[in-house]
Amino acid sequence: MSWFERLFGSNGELEDEKLPVRLGRYSDSYKKPQNYEAWDRALEAFESGEFMEAYKAFFQYLRDDQEDNVRFWVEDQELKFEIYQGSKKICGFVNDAKLKAEAKIAQTRQLEKNFMRKLVELNFQLEYSRFALDHADTLTIVFDTYLVDGSPYKLYHALKEMATKADKQDDLLLDEFTKALQPVEVNHLIHLPDVEKEAKYQFTIRQINQVLEIIESGKLNRDHYATGIAYLLLYLVYKLDYLVKPEGYMMETLERINRLYSTKEENKSMAALNQEICKEFRQLIKRSKEEFFKEMYQVPATFGITIPVGHDRIVDMIDANLHQMDWYLDNGHAEIAMAVPGFIVSYSLFLYAPPKPDRDLLELFFRFTEPAYFDSLGIPSPYHDPETGGFNKRNIKKAVTRVIDRHKPVYSRLNFPFNSLDYSGQPQLAKTYLQAIRSLDLTKKD
Repeated sequence: MSWFERLFGSNGELEDEKLPVRLGRYSDSYKKPQNYEAWDRALEAFESGEFMEAYKAFFQYLRDDQEDNVRFWVEDQELKFEIYQGSKKICGFVNDAKLKAEAKIAQTRQLEKNFMRKLVELNFQLEYSRFALDHADTLTIVFDTYLVDGSPYKLYHALKEMATKADKQDDLLLDEFTKALQPVEVNHLIHLPDVEKEAKYQFTIRQINQVLEIIESGKLNRDHYATGIAYLLLYLVYKLDYLVKPEGYMMETLERINRLYSTKEENKSMAALNQEICKEFRQLIKRSKEEFFKEMYQVPATFGITIPVGHDRIVDMIDANLHQMDWYLDNGHAEIAMAVPGFIVSYSLFLYAPPKPDRDLLELFFRFTEPAYFDSLGIPSPYHDPETGGFNKRNIKKAVTRVIDRHKPVYSRLNFPFNSLDYSGQPQLAKTYLQAIRSLDLTKKD
């Protein structure tokens, strides 16, 4: 068990709504039955030596119609394909001998030894694919395999590796080696409206400054209560990742902070680690608005990085962490008390792909707790009473009921204990809301 796990634990009628902004990272864990049927066909065809049919079925398995993320067709007796992952497009072909896939990452202006050495180092981290230069000195990532060795299992892991590495490394390399590299093949990026970029930028700066102010000027001794400060910082990390959905430098900064906590050096105290994380956030808000805006775009995806888990993993997260908020709540530290359930929700959405009822209820948490942010995006919050400043119990119940009714055909024992919710304050609602989620019976219908 890692150090991280030891510490934090293994206006009237509302209609169903589809938010006009995307939240959170893409997950490929919620595929439709026809996708799984295509996977079975791919395995059967591969075992029978019908490789072309196997790969056609494999790409049908990967395709998400809502994302429009995978395209394939037959041309000149070859199966051609395109796979989209974030800012990168993977192109490839299957002929009677092999499959080859390639993604262009950046166009080189000059071959500097610094970034060439970095690519060699990155290649040592890859299991299936490799960074290379094509005939035009375009930086690419490549994977190829003979058909007899290219099972659907191998193909999935190989394409996921090259897709996720290409998507991450293009922004990082372009940011680090500005003079040597320039963008390539970014026509499919959909840049967000300026009003959305502005709302996300202001939210990011405001949230970071508020947390730093609590840490630096709050009543708590940051050394004696380092665990509480850690919850505050981690909630900030995963909340920004979910609500802002950043790309490039900011995304890598948040992931680096996550790695620092999860792989903490044994000889480093929690207080020292918190101080290091605060420095990361200060560096982040020093960046210009223009740099933030460059990394705010919408793209399709094919592969997710979240881990499929059952309801029991969410229960474990709640049991291991929720009680940590009690002392802070009883002693008047509402922000830190709120950070504990906030951490549970945001970390679960960052790392896991839980059952759909859990996922939808966890997502609602942010609608209840961050109304100002959604208002800034042009999404009015019906869950608060503007006259009293309290919660709109009626609309909260309707929102939760919609989730329960949507999943009841699959989870026949799914019932939500509304009477257990405490609306006296935000931390109280957050605590009792998670306790209610913990109590759910997610047994599937026979």
